[in-house]
Amino acid sequence: MADFQSRAGDFQAAGIRLLAISVDAEEHAQQTVQALQLTYPVGYGVSSSDISESTGAYFDAEKKFLHATGFIIRPDGTVAGGVYSTGPVGRYTAADALDIVTAWSKPK
Repeated sequence: MADFQSRAGDFQAAGIRLLAISVDAEEHAQQTVQALQLTYPVGYGVSSSDISESTGAYFDAEKKFLHATGFIIRPDGTVAGGVYSTGPVGRYTAADALDIVTAWSKPK
């Protein structure tokens, strides 16, 4: 989240909106927003199992743990790309997301 915040101006300049959602309760999500000084919206209190079911995000049912999942969503609401992670490696970086959107938006 901090990586995306560090490039928030670049996303804004490119006309790209950032959004994060969390399974955390409001209080904990707000602590994260404040600690990372996030300026983009962060939803909170979502159900791990519901998110897993609707997006395909990896969910450890035993530990009730939802792994990070990143999406690039087109203006029409369709998913242009997704990264499903089972650990701390293999997630979109802010630079990757910007490069992908820039490449997709270039005229062919």
